[in-house]
Amino acid sequence: MIIKKTYVIPANMSGLRLDRVLEEMESESSLRFRRRLCDEGRVLVDGKVRKPGYKVHQEQQIDVLEGVPNMSFEQLGLSVVKQDGMFGAIFKPCGIHSAIIAGKDIPSVEAVLPELFPDSTPILLNRLDHLTSGLLLVALTAEGEKTYHEQEDAGHIKKFYLATVKGRLDGVVTIKNRLDTDDRKKTRVSDEDDSDVRRWTDVESLVHDHDDDTTTVRCLIMKGARHQIRAHLATVGHPIVGDPIYGDGLEENVLHLHHSRIELPGFSAEVDALF
Repeated sequence: MIIKKTYVIPANMSGLRLDRVLEEMESESSLRFRRRLCDEGRVLVDGKVRKPGYKVHQEQQIDVLEGVPNMSFEQLGLSVVKQDGMFGAIFKPCGIHSAIIAGKDIPSVEAVLPELFPDSTPILLNRLDHLTSGLLLVALTAEGEKTYHEQEDAGHIKKFYLATVKGRLDGVVTIKNRLDTDDRKKTRVSDEDDSDVRRWTDVESLVHDHDDDTTTVRCLIMKGARHQIRAHLATVGHPIVGDPIYGDGLEENVLHLHHSRIELPGFSAEVDALF
């Protein structure tokens, strides 16, 4: 890792966004360029990758790296939540890619799996969107990978998410709309129900914030499709706070969606939300 520039946050910049502070270090760069530096993992705040909208604090150190770095799991903010038998569970923060992206040297969880599980041959089993935080499940053996897919196909896996959505959502609702994920950035929601119950999203209201007019909800899916929870919640008029695709959020903001718990026969793991 080669550090190109270093900057220590002065008192008068405490509380500003990271992409604003980077202007002091990259004075001739565009806002888009500074945001891309963050998304590529080339900006560290006190040694950790941060998103463009991160609010800095006095005396924190910012390092801008030369080229695309090989990041350690500590720098990516990853941690092992649980390891037991054939499976392990990892916490992924918002702003980190789950899987290796072909043709791009962007830091990802998948790239550092051997570092997290040095005594195994780890295989990433599920993915979270770049802006979604929470649990990623890993098979530690080929048998574990086979078992996971068998259990998923049988509908025996439960994935629980916490989300903050716009507006007041009361009670319990099951969203059954079929999703079309083919070759597009935005998943299309059909008016027709999906006959596969594993593709449904169960939503339970937890608490409504009157001041912000938002609701915290718990969602349950079994075999998720791309953007399933995000698209389903938006289609019933309650987009997730901070969603840049299905709501009115921006890419550098925090998406209030967190994979909090996973259950399958013989294994479970849980991690609290940070938002």
